[in-house]
Amino acid sequence: MKAAQFHGRGDIRVDQVEEPRCGKGQVKMRPAYVGICGSDLHEFTAGPVLIPEEPHAITGTKYPVTMGHEFSGIVEEVGEDVTRLSPGQRVAVRPTIFDRTCSACKMGLEYCCENIGFIGLSGYGGGMATHVVAPVEHFYLLPDTLSLEVAALIEPLAVAWHAVSISPFQAGDNVLVLGGGAVGIGVVQVLKLQGAKNIIVAELMENRKRLAQEFGATVIVDPREDDLTQTVRSITAGQGADIVFDAAGVESALNSAIPACRTHGTIVNIAVWEKQPAIRVNELMYSEIMYMGAALYDESAFVDVIEALNNGQLKPEKMITNKIKLDDVVEKGFEALVEHKDRHCKILVDVQAG
Repeated sequence: MKAAQFHGRGDIRVDQVEEPRCGKGQVKMRPAYVGICGSDLHEFTAGPVLIPEEPHAITGTKYPVTMGHEFSGIVEEVGEDVTRLSPGQRVAVRPTIFDRTCSACKMGLEYCCENIGFIGLSGYGGGMATHVVAPVEHFYLLPDTLSLEVAALIEPLAVAWHAVSISPFQAGDNVLVLGGGAVGIGVVQVLKLQGAKNIIVAELMENRKRLAQEFGATVIVDPREDDLTQTVRSITAGQGADIVFDAAGVESALNSAIPACRTHGTIVNIAVWEKQPAIRVNELMYSEIMYMGAALYDESAFVDVIEALNNGQLKPEKMITNKIKLDDVVEKGFEALVEHKDRHCKILVDVQAG
């Protein structure tokens, strides 16, 4: 079967690999649509980052690995003891892999597992293949209202949902979002749904500015043209943003956002940083600003996103800026996102397209 595999930095190939077999407690799925994630892009440009160079502690897999962890598809076969799914059903995949034995897992925080892994990065295959097999726990039945294209957006929307959920956000808050990529746009949608007063988005690229506004941003700030701190404080009667969500992972953006955050406000990092930043810690300290991380999502966030999509509370279709074939995943997918990221929010790979 075909599979887009990571062989090293800048080296992703569509290979012919052996088709996986479905075993006890497993589901064999035919992927339909797969989103190319910012994490995938980090692997392509700077990896291996999360992709294991030595056998992963849980899956035993090391690269080359099949890519793709944001995906939906059709159940093709179920293994022995699988009763809640049947062939022909449409499903989305929650790709997080955890050991259940580390201190984080014992606290019920599996998404912070000390040996965290992902289908599509760490083993069990990945969505950028004509077939994938994984334990049944990773598969979630889709409502009839959801297209398979939209279902491929559940995973990144769950990241945004979780970040807002674990933050101190309350309806009526003024919020600053750094970055208008897929996760930033997801945060905007969740904030709008949950009643933010002002949603201010700092973004440089015109296409992403437009998308942020369409999805509910009340103010767009281009830091090259306007002073971010002054703009935010003018909108918030001099107080500053109650919460800042950093979906950019850029040192200059973070440091410009610190004085834009109110005293006793909160900065939530969602970004995966390629380089360690030098943060103005004294400014955080003097204003007693809380800086926290939001890592992935728990099962409730994944299920809540499916429910919100089913109810029409989230309508993310416009996030999809292109659909490509698996054979074109490097040129029209990864390379396009590197060279023309201003044109794209989310590129989907149509795995079954000829």
